[in-house]
Amino acid sequence: MNLKQEVSLSDLKRKLTRKTPSAHSFSNRPVPGQQREEHRELVGLKIGASKLAAAHIVNNGSAELQQLVCDPMEAGVVVNGELRDPVALAEKLSEFFTKHNLPRKHVRLGVANSRIGVRWFEVAGVADEEQLENAIRFRAHELLPIPLEDVVMDHHVLERYESEDGETVLKILLVVAHRQLIDSYVAACNQAGIELVGIDLEAFALLRALGTPDSGTPDGGALIGVSLGHERSTFAVSDGRSCEFARVLNWGGAKLNGAIARALAVTPIEAETIKHGLTLEPVALVTTDTPADEQTQKAVAAVRAELHSFAHELVSSLQFYQSQPKALPISEIVLTGGTANLPGLDSELQRLVGVRVRVGDPLGRVNVAPSTAPIDPDGALTVAVGLGIED
Repeated sequence: MNLKQEVSLSDLKRKLTRKTPSAHSFSNRPVPGQQREEHRELVGLKIGASKLAAAHIVNNGSAELQQLVCDPMEAGVVVNGELRDPVALAEKLSEFFTKHNLPRKHVRLGVANSRIGVRWFEVAGVADEEQLENAIRFRAHELLPIPLEDVVMDHHVLERYESEDGETVLKILLVVAHRQLIDSYVAACNQAGIELVGIDLEAFALLRALGTPDSGTPDGGALIGVSLGHERSTFAVSDGRSCEFARVLNWGGAKLNGAIARALAVTPIEAETIKHGLTLEPVALVTTDTPADEQTQKAVAAVRAELHSFAHELVSSLQFYQSQPKALPISEIVLTGGTANLPGLDSELQRLVGVRVRVGDPLGRVNVAPSTAPIDPDGALTVAVGLGIED
């Protein structure tokens, strides 16, 4: 990962605790025995460029989904993960929580942005927590192109083992975010009367929703979770227990809208409506000379061409991950997000990437409470569900 473009994390919990009464930390699964505060009841909150989604979950031995809701988000409030209009977001959040009667306490917010980075490294010979903190800050100082006072950071110990020399070696996951990015979301939530108990990477939430707690993948390889959003996509790699690697790809469903709009000379809004009626499944198209049939074929061709561009980004990310020390072989890619609802998209990406691809179940990790209204398992809600799960 190029940390001059994608900043990593550490120290977020301590920094945010000074500003708010609640502790905030990025919640990647810790190793057994590592202590962190647990919350029996959580509301996972995902703020996207086109949708606002929330999952109210009670964690009591297993995760039980009480409520899962989403509303459209006005364009321009959030752009590429950056909050552009805090006042408008605060008003929208207040309206959203009131409309759906959501609890305003114990809310965990998800964030994803190219100015948030994740990487891991090893530290040897550390005797106590203070030495570990100093070692992490030293490594962060080496990696970051901006002063430490301008970032918020958090870290998790993924693994402990003894080297051949008998030294204790810690494998550390470090996450770093620009302070301004985090502060803007915290301020908007505070203004809406929402009490945050955590700020989490969407990558971690994605893997929690798609995986299983504390178990490896069936073949011992890496699980790749990809959440296809409107403007950007989250790419995360798990060994089945914790996040090994994550990055944000500047590609989303809006790219498909743009490709269709250019091919058919229509507006992006019209293109999105057309996209929802398409399929990439290998079905025979009616070959008549009607404008509708010609339009469909042009739209499908435009989507396939744009997916080829996205597949190139996926392959690049996969290759980067596998170039890292101790990288695992690729087991499969699991897609989610609203764009993953396009029929045949998984098969098309599998053909282009050469790795098994399937669409994940956003409700696969939760039991739905009997009193909960029927839920459409829309992939756009997966991250919100993962944010509400406490492993």
